[in-house]
Amino acid sequence: MRRSLPISGRHDPEGRRLPIKIDAASNGEYAPVPLTGAAREANARARDDVDRAARRLGWPRRRYLVSLLGAAASLQAIDSAFAAAGQRGGRYRIPREAAYEVAAAEQTLGGDEFIFDVQLHHVDPHGAWRRRGAWERALRGFPNSACGKADAIECFSSDQLLKDVFFDSDTAMGVLSHVPGAADENPLDFASAAATRAAADALDGNRRLLLHGRVLPTLPGEIDGMAAQAERFPVAGFKTYTQFGPGGGYFLDDERHGLPFIDRARALGVRNICVHKGLPFGRQGYAFSTCRDIGPVAARYPDMNFLVYHAGFDPRVVEGPYDPQASAGVDVLIASVERHRAHNVYAELGSTWRYLMREPERAAHVLGKLLAHFGEDRILWGTDSIWYGSPQDQIQAFRAFEIDVQFQQRHGYPALTRERKAKIFGLNAASVYGIEPAAQQRKLKLDRVQKSKLEYLNDPDPGFETYGPRTRREFIAFRRLAGGAP
Repeated sequence: MRRSLPISGRHDPEGRRLPIKIDAASNGEYAPVPLTGAAREANARARDDVDRAARRLGWPRRRYLVSLLGAAASLQAIDSAFAAAGQRGGRYRIPREAAYEVAAAEQTLGGDEFIFDVQLHHVDPHGAWRRRGAWERALRGFPNSACGKADAIECFSSDQLLKDVFFDSDTAMGVLSHVPGAADENPLDFASAAATRAAADALDGNRRLLLHGRVLPTLPGEIDGMAAQAERFPVAGFKTYTQFGPGGGYFLDDERHGLPFIDRARALGVRNICVHKGLPFGRQGYAFSTCRDIGPVAARYPDMNFLVYHAGFDPRVVEGPYDPQASAGVDVLIASVERHRAHNVYAELGSTWRYLMREPERAAHVLGKLLAHFGEDRILWGTDSIWYGSPQDQIQAFRAFEIDVQFQQRHGYPALTRERKAKIFGLNAASVYGIEPAAQQRKLKLDRVQKSKLEYLNDPDPGFETYGPRTRREFIAFRRLAGGAP
C-alpha cells in the first residue's frame, strides 16, 4: 500500500502533475495524437478535485497526490468527465469516499497481483552507440532529457528504470527489450542489458528481469548472430520489428527473412517470438506493421509462442465492434489468428493500454474484443516503460477499469473481472516464460530491490511525468534528430 507521509523529494514539490497521466505523449514510434476535448476536461476536473480534496484534509497538494488518494480523486474526475461526454462503454469505477479514505482507495487501486511487465526499455549511457550520433541526438530531443542530470542520457538509464518500475510501481518482474536498430547503433546492447538484470537480481539468484534477443532479419548477419546471443545470454525470446529494415520491412511468413528467423530461434530452443505489430513508424512499409502474417506462422509452428507487441494497435484506426474485413488495427490480428485457428498467439498491451486510457469507450472495444476472441489466457501486460515514466498510473487505471454491463451485452464482451485482470497483469506471461508466480513472489519479497524499495517508500518521490514526445513538433524534431529511425 502507498504510504501517506511527508514528501521531501525534488520532483514536482508544488504538486502540479497528476498521478494519472492522461496526455498526448508518444513512445517515439508514432506521432502524438492531440487530446480530445473530453480528455482535456478530464484533466481540468482532476486538478480541481485534487485541490478541493487536499484542502479538505489539510494536506499539502504534493503530499495528497503522492498518496493513493490522489490517484483515486484523479480517476474519479477523469471518469466523470468522460461519462459526461457520452463515453460510457468503459468506466473507471472508484468509490466516492476513496478520495478521502485510504482504505476505500486501497480497495480499488491497491492489489497484490503478480505484475509481470513484458515490455520494458532503457538505454546505456556509456555504450558505443553514442559514437554513431543518431540515437544520441534523438534522446536529447525527448522532453525528459531536461531531467536535471549532467548527462541528459542518464535520464533514460538503468537506474531510472529501476526507480520508475520497481520503486514507484507495483511491478514485480519484467522483460527488458530492445528498440529497432543494428547492433552497433542500438542504445541498449546485450552487455548493458545483462548488467541491468544483474542489478535487479534477487539475493538467491532469482531473476526480476528477463532479456530479449534482438533480430532484424533483413540486416546481413542477423540470423547467423542469433546463436551467439543465445549462447552468451539466457535469452527468453527473440524480439523483431517487421516494419523496420532495408527494403521497408518483411513479413514473418516470407521465405527469405521471416521463416529462416523462426527456424533458427526454434533450433536454438527459444520458443518465444516477440514481434512489434501496430504503432506504425510511418506510411512507408505500413503493410508490414499489420498482422496478416501472424496466423499463418503460428499455425505453421504450433510449438512456438508468438507474442504480438502492441496487439496490432494503430492510434489512427477507430476501434469499434469486431470487423473481420478490417485492413488495419487489432481486428486484423484477431481475423488472422481465427482464420488459421492458431492458439499460440498472445496479444501484448504495451503503449496500447497507455493510449486507450484517454479513450475509455475505445478501450472497452479493444479489451472486449481481445477477451472475446483471444480469451483471458492470451493477453499480456506490457507498458513500454520507461518511455512513459513510471507505469504505476497504467496499473491503477487498469485495476479501476470496467467494461459497462450494457456494453458487454450489446457487443458480446466478457466482464473485465479482477480474476481476469490478474491473469493479464502477470499470470499469463508467467506461463509463457515458465515462471511459477507464487514461488517467485516469495523470493522477490527478500531481494535487494524489495529492501531498497521499502526504504524508499518511507519518503517516496515519484515524478508523475512522461518522457517521450508530447506534441507533433517534438515528435518531428525527434525523428529528424534520429535521422528518420523509429
